Amino acid sequence: MSIRRGTIAAVVLLGLWEGAAQVLSDGVLFVGPLGILFHIGANPGLLVRATATTTQNAALGFLWGNLAAVLMASVVVVLPRTERVISSAALVVFCLPLVATGPILRVISGPGDTPQIALAALAVYYTTFLAMRVGLRAMPANWSDLMSVYGRGALATLLTVRARASLPYLFVGLQIAAPAAFLGAMIGEFTGAERGLGVLTLRAMRSLDVEATWSLAVISAAMAMLLYALVGAAGRWLVGYTPDIILSPPRTMAHNRWTGMLQACGAALLLILLWQISMDLADLNRFFAKRPADVLSYLLADAPARATLLRALAETTATTIPGYLAGLVLGAALAMGVILLPRASGVVLPVAVALRAIPIITTAPLIVLALGRGATGTIAVIAVMIFFPTFVACLQGLRQTPRAVSDLFRSYGAGPVTVLYLAQIPGMLPAFFAAAKMAVPAAILAVTTTEWLVTGKGIGLLVALTSTTSNYNMLWSCIVATTVLAVVIYAVVVRVERVVLSKYASEQVI
Repeated sequence: MSIRRGTIAAVVLLGLWEGAAQVLSDGVLFVGPLGILFHIGANPGLLVRATATTTQNAALGFLWGNLAAVLMASVVVVLPRTERVISSAALVVFCLPLVATGPILRVISGPGDTPQIALAALAVYYTTFLAMRVGLRAMPANWSDLMSVYGRGALATLLTVRARASLPYLFVGLQIAAPAAFLGAMIGEFTGAERGLGVLTLRAMRSLDVEATWSLAVISAAMAMLLYALVGAAGRWLVGYTPDIILSPPRTMAHNRWTGMLQACGAALLLILLWQISMDLADLNRFFAKRPADVLSYLLADAPARATLLRALAETTATTIPGYLAGLVLGAALAMGVILLPRASGVVLPVAVALRAIPIITTAPLIVLALGRGATGTIAVIAVMIFFPTFVACLQGLRQTPRAVSDLFRSYGAGPVTVLYLAQIPGMLPAFFAAAKMAVPAAILAVTTTEWLVTGKGIGLLVALTSTTSNYNMLWSCIVATTVLAVVIYAVVVRVERVVLSKYASEQVI
């Protein structure tokens, strides 16, 4: 799309937006571009300082989270036996609901920027870890065999071959992580920070200042889109190539079911020990820092509390799974649409980044208000939350199809749809499953935040109630329940991934 056409399209969209705002002026939740500009023009200093604070916290979280992700992915590839433990630990930590961990981090660390930076890091490390892990394995088996012939070990192979092969995947993960870091920093500011866009957003919502809420949403979306574009430009400048698909032969799975179950149990026990030991070493007060035995004894002794937790968990599960599947289908379908209609990327990409960048705390009430407080509204929020990483990952996977393969299909008269179905979609599958695994914790975050803010149901409501009443036994029980839910969904995705990739991308299956 040329600059002229893009400018015309932007002007038309802004005009339609302002026209709709004027028509719906009686509504209290819809503000047009002029109203947003007036608000920004009236508060330039405050908004610039808040934006700078949030950007700084997001940048620090982005840095530390991604460094941890690269380190973990490297260890997993060099030492494959550590994968289940590291992946399980990474998944469990990533699945911790931010609406519950934020207040606990604030209590532990006190005032300052630590919770914001920590939540930004927690919001990004897992997506980059998954993308980096896929990239480090995107190497033909004969390359590793050649390195072995020359007496090079796993570490030398990692540094000389795998690291370069992983760069395109790494930058895809970093692009997905950039808006997530901004969102994580803002959620951290909701927990009692003194400065930042999150603080202003919370104040605007409490005072029902709709113009301020829309202005902050637009500013945060613009900053996230800018970070997304900068990371993408850096990736194109540093990498400058698109990796070919690895054409590995299918292989049968030699995975032992009992070995896998034993490894999973070992990982769970290790995580419980780490939970206990970290709390004891830090000498945290047991009033708010519950240990595993505290949670277990609470749930065993208090039958009404156990029933309340199970009922809330059932409500949360009933909306999480449909929303999760809808987001995956929407993201993959959009990516395929962009491949079939390349000119659509100029419109779809900015809209997708903007939807992902706008804080869920501002979008969830609007979506639920439009679609109702029932399951449909919550499912829509979850789908909006997770379709973006799926879209980005699938688009990258679809574009990796070697030109020679596409040309071969076209030489036999195959049309774009046939090439997509027979050549590009199989090559997309590793990226799709990586996105599906990234989306599990994001779906949990979306549903709990929506329940907490709008619908008044499920685990999200229970977390909000127990936070305000200092019922830390139930709060930690909620954290454990949502984590178990996420791990179960993740395990199902991994199982399906192993079956599918063993046929289409066997180098990704260990």
